[in-house]
Amino acid sequence: MTVAGIGPGNPKYLTLEVKEAIEKAQCVLAFGRVSSSLKSIRTDFIEVSRVDEIVGYAHQYEDLLLLASGDPNFYGIVEFLKRKEVAIDGVLPGISSFQYMMSRLEKSWQGAQFLSLHGREESLDTIGDHGLIILLTDKDNRPSLISKKLGQLGKKGRMYVGFNLSYEDEKIIKANIGEEIEDVSNLSVVVIENEMD
Repeated sequence: MTVAGIGPGNPKYLTLEVKEAIEKAQCVLAFGRVSSSLKSIRTDFIEVSRVDEIVGYAHQYEDLLLLASGDPNFYGIVEFLKRKEVAIDGVLPGISSFQYMMSRLEKSWQGAQFLSLHGREESLDTIGDHGLIILLTDKDNRPSLISKKLGQLGKKGRMYVGFNLSYEDEKIIKANIGEEIEDVSNLSVVVIENEMD
């Protein structure tokens, strides 16, 4: 199995290598959102809805390409597959959603702390210890809740929230920590600039 990162979602952010792999692979596995965004390249995706389904397909096909949003090595599918002892023949990188977000904000991101709250529980207590934090979120860890919790912890600074990044309905909201933020969708990246003492 080869694992390929498709970038933030819009096909124009695919690398040429990943596009060619999609066109040539015998079988291509993808989650629904991923496959629907790439219908202009290929239409015969095998859609999966749970990560454990991937393991079954890995044993059925020799030439299998698995598409993952963003970069499959950053809190991605690669570690899950290794834990399940799925043989990985290669990983093709994709543009991560935080790379895309920082480009849209025209901000440097070296030295940032990266956290994924996507399907994970992480404490927000340590966020004040870094000047720049980039978070991947999900439906349970929405930007509005993050802003509220950080405000309750006495944190001060700015938040930038990118929803549906690279899609036609992309929206980026700027707010102060503690302010109400409209949760536009479950697909978001949060950038926090803490005021440091």
